[in-house]
Amino acid sequence: MARNLWIGKPGLLREISQAAKSWDRSTDLNISEFRSLEGQVTLVAPARTTRRTKLSFEWLEPADAQHLVRLARRVNGPGMLGQNVYAGGPVAVLDPASVNLLDPLQAAGQSRAPSGDDHWFTVSGDITLRPAFADVFTGDCKDVTTSLGWTHGSWPGWPVVPGMTVSWLVPPEWDAAVCSAQVDWKAVDGSYLASSAAAGRVVTGTAPAGAAFATPVGRPGALGATALAGACLTIGEDPVGYALGDGCPSMAVTGLTDVPSARLPYRNIQIDLVEVRGAAN
Repeated sequence: MARNLWIGKPGLLREISQAAKSWDRSTDLNISEFRSLEGQVTLVAPARTTRRTKLSFEWLEPADAQHLVRLARRVNGPGMLGQNVYAGGPVAVLDPASVNLLDPLQAAGQSRAPSGDDHWFTVSGDITLRPAFADVFTGDCKDVTTSLGWTHGSWPGWPVVPGMTVSWLVPPEWDAAVCSAQVDWKAVDGSYLASSAAAGRVVTGTAPAGAAFATPVGRPGALGATALAGACLTIGEDPVGYALGDGCPSMAVTGLTDVPSARLPYRNIQIDLVEVRGAAN
């Protein structure tokens, strides 16, 4: 992964080069525990866990501090792509510790939807997705020219900025002799711009001018059973097959502490974020 934090609205990501003084990226498991009079314990654990992120900076550069404050206070600033819109939409966070930007279940080839359409979509051709052993999905490819796309869930793709290097590894079980990997670059409104493609399992491309999203696509190149587990999407590093999906969830700012430092104009900033479902304003 890229070693610096990228944070902001899609199309307006900003790189925070200064390392955080403290950084907590724990997952909220949402587990409730009930103990009976006999001492037996019952747990209630929802199927989906939620990512929480807390970042604390000391002596943060004024421009970086203002960016974080704008996100928290939902205030549009300079360079807002000419959009006269409410600034309260969710925030994209490209976590420098993430190895795989796919959703955790998506990376494992699993889905909560019977059809799998929350994680994959047919770009072209004919493929039927269905759960197989241990809830891992496979595809029945009926057209050798079939292209399968990976869905972000909140946005038209994974947030990027022009010049960012993205690497994409299709499921490692695909036959490298016939499969191909592709990254589609999209504008902030989701419209298609260009593609980076390569024969084999891995492609690395650079986001072109105007790119705000990257959508990974793969062509199995063979008929019959198609594995979906093990894919990996990375920024700035080589992808690793079967890496845990850390995700790139849409997040909302839930807390902000803004304290001027002893040496102005630097600021001491703490920002808290929580994963949200969907990306509506």
